Amino acid sequence: MYKRIEELKTQTKLNNEGLEKMLKTNLADFDAWDPKVRLFSLVQVKPGEEVEYHMHMGESETFFILSGKGIYNDNGTKVEAVPGMVTFTPSGEGHSIKNTGDEMLAFIALIVVD
Repeated sequence: MYKRIEELKTQTKLNNEGLEKMLKTNLADFDAWDPKVRLFSLVQVKPGEEVEYHMHMGESETFFILSGKGIYNDNGTKVEAVPGMVTFTPSGEGHSIKNTGDEMLAFIALIVVD
């Protein structure tokens, strides 16, 4: 099975002012997808916007940074997010990421249910 990115579903997320803040393209848009993989997406965050701090319970999330730059918050420890960086948030822990650059911050996000 295969699909081109243009064939996949892309969801636009809005900020509190109703402006576009990020795009999320579902890379797992296949009927036979493993139900333990809750999310496998290309996420693109606009400059100045963020994926707010949140906790994961009963699942883990991994990010692979593709382009752009930002600040990644790993349970209160903040580090620079740059292309090639991989993050992992296990169940019971939290994270966020903010685009601090002038271009889109793009990363692959993978959530696996425990």
